[in-house]
Amino acid sequence: QVQLVESGGGSVQAGGSLRLSCAASGRTFSDYAMGWFRQAPGKEREFVAGIRWGSGGTYYADSVKERFTISRDNAKNTLYLQMNSLKPEDTAVYFCAAPREGRRRIYYSPKNVADFNTWGQGTQVTVSS
Repeated sequence: QVQLVESGGGSVQAGGSLRLSCAASGRTFSDYAMGWFRQAPGKEREFVAGIRWGSGGTYYADSVKERFTISRDNAKNTLYLQMNSLKPEDTAVYFCAAPREGRRRIYYSPKNVADFNTWGQGTQVTVSS
């Protein structure tokens, strides 16, 4: 069983930057893909970014491409999300997530909520105009 704890959220003005962190424990972090999701009030949880096992290839939602960067430090069991050029529509609670399967599966790129069975508690990101 894996445990996830996010940090780094806050309030910024449009155009600003934030860096989210997610500390993982309880499972071999480096053996799995990982993902970031977000949920705005009254909306469904949506995929933001993912990073594969192994080579660490990344993939993003179209809405955040060229602005957000997902990365991982396997030695520290930590997942990151660097968010630049933030917009008011990025306001949401951000969650890191671990998939239910896919240990050491090359090219496995989960991005549906149903692909993930472990979630952090979430961290609030608020972007003002």
